[in-house]
Amino acid sequence: MCGMNQYQNISPLDFRYRVPELEPYFTEEAGMKYQIMVEVAIAKVFAKHGICSEDLYEEIKREAPKVTVEEIYEEDKKTKHTPRAMVNCIQKRVSKEARRFVHLTATSSDVYDTANAMRLRDATKNVVLPNLLKLEKQLIKLALQEKDTLQIGRTHGQHAIPITFGFAVSEYVSRLGHALLELSRANDNLKGQLSGATGSYNASSLLFDDPEQFEKEVLAELGLSPASHSTQIVEPEFLVNHTHALTLAFGVIANFVRDMRQLQRTEIGEIGEGFGKKQVGSSTMPHKRNPVTFEHIEGLWKELMPRMMTLYLDQTSEHQRDLSNYSSGRFVFEVAHGLDSAVRRLQSVMANFLVDRKRMKQNFEGSKSTIIAEPLYILLAMAGHPDAHEAVRKLTLKAEKSTHEVLILLAKDRALKTYYEKIPKKKLAILARPEKYIGIASKKTEKVCRFWRKQLKPLET
Repeated sequence: MCGMNQYQNISPLDFRYRVPELEPYFTEEAGMKYQIMVEVAIAKVFAKHGICSEDLYEEIKREAPKVTVEEIYEEDKKTKHTPRAMVNCIQKRVSKEARRFVHLTATSSDVYDTANAMRLRDATKNVVLPNLLKLEKQLIKLALQEKDTLQIGRTHGQHAIPITFGFAVSEYVSRLGHALLELSRANDNLKGQLSGATGSYNASSLLFDDPEQFEKEVLAELGLSPASHSTQIVEPEFLVNHTHALTLAFGVIANFVRDMRQLQRTEIGEIGEGFGKKQVGSSTMPHKRNPVTFEHIEGLWKELMPRMMTLYLDQTSEHQRDLSNYSSGRFVFEVAHGLDSAVRRLQSVMANFLVDRKRMKQNFEGSKSTIIAEPLYILLAMAGHPDAHEAVRKLTLKAEKSTHEVLILLAKDRALKTYYEKIPKKKLAILARPEKYIGIASKKTEKVCRFWRKQLKPLET
């Protein structure tokens, strides 16, 4: 960091939200190391085809990784061209005979785009995806643990009909599961290239009868494959899809933390974040216990989600290539970095997640007498009432204006009595015990969790 300490960084991602495990992939130093890996792979395939000797390849392989980022940027002061500065630094470390094979037939974007695809692929596979999978397991555990915990459902911020808290959590198990599969597919589909200055293999066709095969062999050394076409840059849609998948996962997490933050409101109080013994919620109100982690995560999402617009804008490049994406493209790793930082914060909350089942029951009791409206109207309709919804609507309005509950008013309503008496006693039990009116919430929770455990198993290997 050029002698800077952590408090001298400008970006919060370099200080407050920094993830050390991502430094081997996303720092400027890491970027140069990956680009050098591409240069070495080119030399290796040259040796394989007898373009250069095995000894010269071994020399490049040995000396190139010794180049430091400091050396490159010192050279860059002269070249004003960072990729060429890197090539110059490698060439300075090898013999005259080996120099001519460094970067031969390649253009800057061949190396830069391929290296970036590798960086994202490795960071996603080794850090981001495993952390998302860990979070998914925590959600599955919570969903199953609370699959029978009664909770009032809420639509439009209003009490609706009963569900279970595990069922509410299983929504996010499913949504995050889909996002993980999308991210895995996008990660496997990142592409590299070695097609030259305009993507038409002009340079490599001077050395190889089949320059596309040469490209495939170099990329295979790096664990990548080429797209069906390239210009001077890799088709941008692969990177767009990858960042979109990251953003999808981030959006699911943002929705989850917003729901949990709302459930932590004083007047609801159904869940809570763990709170340290010396943790402070407010600088002036000692009693406060704020949902700080949930809020921080949603804030990170608000900052990084709009970066997708930049990726969409970077889909355009004039003719075979312009530099309008060069500076903006340097920020692409921040979405993955911010997501992983948010996931780590959420993991810590999930490890100490507080569920107040008693408060959930109390909140349910507050609407217990009115939530039977839905099952009542359905049962009356099945008993033959021609306009059951309207009849029950009027009944609930009357209950709101009086001290009587819906069932008491129902028993006194002569017009409804004929239909009410036709309802089977087993069905009437639902009206007497509305806490049992939870459909298949518990079974559905189990089914969702079982499905996603199986679907995501291959990603764990």
